[in-house]
Amino acid sequence: MVLKLDLAATELTTSDIATLQEMRTRCARRILLSTSLASSGHPGGSLSSLDMLLVAYGLLNNDPTNPRMAERDRMVESIGHISPGVYAVLAENGYFSEDDFLEGFRRTGSGFPGHVESIVPGVEWDTGNLGQGLSTAVGMAQAFKTKGQPNQVFCLMGDGEHQKGQIVEAIRHAHKFHLDNLTVLVDRNHLQICGDTADVMPQSIRELYRVLGWNVVYLEDGHDYNGIFQAMRAAYQNTGGVPTVIVARTVMGKGISFMENKAKYHGSPLPPDMLADALTELGVDNDFEQWQEKRRQPVKTNTIMAPRSDYPDVLPGDPIVYDADTITDCRSGYGNALLGLAEANNKPGQPPVIAGVSCDLEGSVKMGGFHKHSPQGYFELGIQEHHAAAVSGAMSCENMVTFFSTFGSFAVSEVYNQNRLNDFNHANITHVGLDVGEDGPTHQCIDYLGLLKNCFRFSVFMPADPNQTDRITRYIATQPGNFFVGMGRSKMGMITKEDGSVFFDADYTFKPGRADWLRRGTDATIITYGSVTPACMQAWQILKDSGKSVGVLNMASLLPLDVDAVVEAAGIGPIVTVEDHHAETGLGASVAVTLVEKGVTTQLKRLGVKHYGGSGKPADLYRQQGLDGESIARTVEGLM
Repeated sequence: MVLKLDLAATELTTSDIATLQEMRTRCARRILLSTSLASSGHPGGSLSSLDMLLVAYGLLNNDPTNPRMAERDRMVESIGHISPGVYAVLAENGYFSEDDFLEGFRRTGSGFPGHVESIVPGVEWDTGNLGQGLSTAVGMAQAFKTKGQPNQVFCLMGDGEHQKGQIVEAIRHAHKFHLDNLTVLVDRNHLQICGDTADVMPQSIRELYRVLGWNVVYLEDGHDYNGIFQAMRAAYQNTGGVPTVIVARTVMGKGISFMENKAKYHGSPLPPDMLADALTELGVDNDFEQWQEKRRQPVKTNTIMAPRSDYPDVLPGDPIVYDADTITDCRSGYGNALLGLAEANNKPGQPPVIAGVSCDLEGSVKMGGFHKHSPQGYFELGIQEHHAAAVSGAMSCENMVTFFSTFGSFAVSEVYNQNRLNDFNHANITHVGLDVGEDGPTHQCIDYLGLLKNCFRFSVFMPADPNQTDRITRYIATQPGNFFVGMGRSKMGMITKEDGSVFFDADYTFKPGRADWLRRGTDATIITYGSVTPACMQAWQILKDSGKSVGVLNMASLLPLDVDAVVEAAGIGPIVTVEDHHAETGLGASVAVTLVEKGVTTQLKRLGVKHYGGSGKPADLYRQQGLDGESIARTVEGLM
């Protein structure tokens, strides 16, 4: 049933409490049945957080018949493993039927995964890895606050997960930006998989929030409906510029005497005989075998939600064309394009459409112009990359086109897991490879493509010069999706045509999956991208001067790859791939796989980073790895 609680009331009525108790019994039954039917799952935490979930969904502005209603409040379940409790409450509130849930839970192909996912009506975000849900909730709250929307955001968290450092990053963000539209609910049952939280890793959750400036509310009885209601009601009506955390002392396995306060039931379902005892204790019929029979039927897919499809209308602005004599870097081209996007879309007196997130590197990633133009759309998050990656994804899913900009070593290698869970985040990342130069190997990101190949929804674009950087930046702003744009920081001249005019001119349009033939040749082809493209052009000139006809194919779109262009190059002759990336996992590997899958035979040599670089000038580091113009030319000649 659907119970709507009255925010105008100061306490719950006797009828409200009776109804919540009845709802609890039905939901507890579903929790126990679902986990026993699946022979896996997490009943203990589901039972301890159940009362908070019931009150929360009674207060939220939501519509079960329209789960993606724009005006809805958001509930993020950071403890995604308590999916049995979440699904039980959503079924109780009419988002789907009990049959859908119990027949499908943890079955291949169904709409009810073991950890909450947004394919389930009423679930806002895919969680699972603990410690990231608060960043997601902060991103949502930040988007609503920035746009002046009244939506409230709630985040249900466990106590054990507060051992994760990313949570501290999120807490600081919420305080800095006065997110009083955010309320955190902590299921403080003092137990985690390996036992008591104080034994596994002691912590004071209330002091953590209090010292970082939050409003802290403690409930000695996290199962008291009136107490939960009054605390959440006060938080809901909070306009004081301070976020609220409600720490509720709960009981693991609440309501089943032999499960209570036992860490075992964090992730252990009941066997049939103990399930029978638990259902008897609840005072409900044991229909376990009937549900077993129903689960032998083909799995249903009728509840599965389609991915979010809304995306703001974004104007690309007027492209900038740098003339052939201009010497600048791709990151400046990015900064100028980002400013152009802000000028075209972030209008005075209106909420920003384009947002920028930086981690103490505004100058390095050239976001100064954007910051000056759109201060309300610029978010300095300090040295908190894990949180920044997650919060950027959440903001982008609330119709803010979000550019997350920092060194590639921080925004790919360091936060790979955040990007993996954030595989629909709008990310824009600068500074990769040996072109970072003097900063040394810890800052030289040479694994971005190898890592992001593992993400099914990421596109990876690497511009060859500032002109192509400008077009790629404007392109990704106008398209939904998750984009990595990488570049070095060395200044360069523009890539030109053979007649000396700029290659990526006013008529050039960037298209994913389409490579650019910078030069055509009849003997061999160099396939390259990004910051080593100028060296490949030098190699082309050296080879041309020696009478060799070699093509240069710029593969700025690495995911998706222009397979047809690779096959065409193989038909011409030998191929040399050149990249500022780990030689075994980058473009060269993609080209090799393409040739094998297409049944095309040609000689192939893969040039790339063969060992960690040092601290020095990029040109010297390239020479050391055989990625300078002369070395590339010698390699091509050797194949020919």
